[in-house]
Amino acid sequence: MFNHDIISKKESEFQKTLEHLRSELATLRTGRASAGLVEHLQVEYYGSIAELIAIAQITVPEPRSIAIQPYDKNALKDIEKAVQTSNLGINPVNDGTYIRLTIPQMTEERRKELVKIVSQMGEKARVSIRNAREDIWKEIQKMEKDGHISEDDKISGREELQKIVDKYNDEIKKVSEAKEKEVMTI
Repeated sequence: MFNHDIISKKESEFQKTLEHLRSELATLRTGRASAGLVEHLQVEYYGSIAELIAIAQITVPEPRSIAIQPYDKNALKDIEKAVQTSNLGINPVNDGTYIRLTIPQMTEERRKELVKIVSQMGEKARVSIRNAREDIWKEIQKMEKDGHISEDDKISGREELQKIVDKYNDEIKKVSEAKEKEVMTI
């Protein structure tokens, strides 16, 4: 009887790959404001580095603007500096209470560029899934070689593994296509 634990243990790698893709895609600027765009910015705060989400409240009051209100007003300058030095290409406006970010309208050229980036991120995730599949497959083959499972169990293990891989590849495709659609929507 094939032991499904091998696949179950490694399935978390597939899930991590999918979550990593989602978090990477969330950081892409699409012309629409999103807290995900800035929440992981690294801010030097009282001599140490903190993520923006840990030191400020981030809201999206309008479709193309982000408001950042630090829990400690002394952090305003640090947050402003972090946004300026990030690769977002957005100039922060510090009004003494909030940092306001206005997301500029994207050009058609920039949209096409972002679609390529989304596609590359999706492909990177699929490669990661393939590599994990190969590791699991080698483990299954080794178990059969060592006499722990039969050849039939090896074949059913491969079929089960492929079903799971297909499921994650479909999910990667859906997530990537949704982001591409979001990027191309004006």
